[in-house]
Amino acid sequence: MRTTGYTDFLTELFRNPLDAGYAEAARRRAAGPSPRGQVRTGRAARALVFVLIGFLFTVAWQYAVAAQPGTNKARAGLVADVKSRRAEADDLQRQANRLRDDVVKQQDAALADNGDEARRLRDLEAATGLASVHGDGVVVGLADAPPQVDPVTGRSGTNLGVVLDRDIQDIANELWRDGAEAIAINDQRLTSTSTIRAAGGAILVDFRPVTGPYQVAAIGPGDLDKRFGGSATARRFHRYTDMYGMRFEVRKKGGLSLPAAPEPQLRYARPPEPAGGTPGPSGSPVPSPSGGGK
Repeated sequence: MRTTGYTDFLTELFRNPLDAGYAEAARRRAAGPSPRGQVRTGRAARALVFVLIGFLFTVAWQYAVAAQPGTNKARAGLVADVKSRRAEADDLQRQANRLRDDVVKQQDAALADNGDEARRLRDLEAATGLASVHGDGVVVGLADAPPQVDPVTGRSGTNLGVVLDRDIQDIANELWRDGAEAIAINDQRLTSTSTIRAAGGAILVDFRPVTGPYQVAAIGPGDLDKRFGGSATARRFHRYTDMYGMRFEVRKKGGLSLPAAPEPQLRYARPPEPAGGTPGPSGSPVPSPSGGGK
């Protein structure tokens, strides 16, 4: 039995000289690339992709650096243009104020013999904001809260204590309710047609930008500061101070001087035309140019 087993082993060895594992490896090589070859190919592809991405980033950075001087120059030109236009607008406003003062003097001279009409005209101009006014009142101060900076990252988070246009609107409306007779925001006089709105990050009063800190000055009764200080609006802003760090103060001030507002753009109402055309002298409608009348 032992001799027969040995003979069978030698016979099988000469019949199949290669191990079965070698034969299996040869079949896999003939069928396709090996997993190790695929891994090498994948690594090479990834390396190529990383090289291309780095090249693109390098080109983009060089383009941004090359275009930065032109961008900075264009931005500086726009800033200079805005400052120049604002200076021109301020000069024109001062010129308009001087001309307005001349008109007031001419009006006073023309109405010198009629003191009641002159006084009535001055009262109407003061009430409508078309004349400068002087008196005692209150000044409400507003300022943005300091930005919150993360001590770890050094980045500024969302500042919830920034003064918004609706904050100034609420204060102005509350002062009107408390009896204010004239209000100005950073020396911008309010009238019945004034607007307070935001454009981007700026607050506009009658389309003129105002910047913080904001001063809302109002002339009114002697207890205007107490009326406003005890209002729900003032209590709400005190909560903003405690919660978000917004700066808010109310102080009584005598001898306030508020400038006049710019001349308003007058608009006239026109009655609508009748459906059949404009009425003629006898009351009958005149045919319209399109022939629609009868």
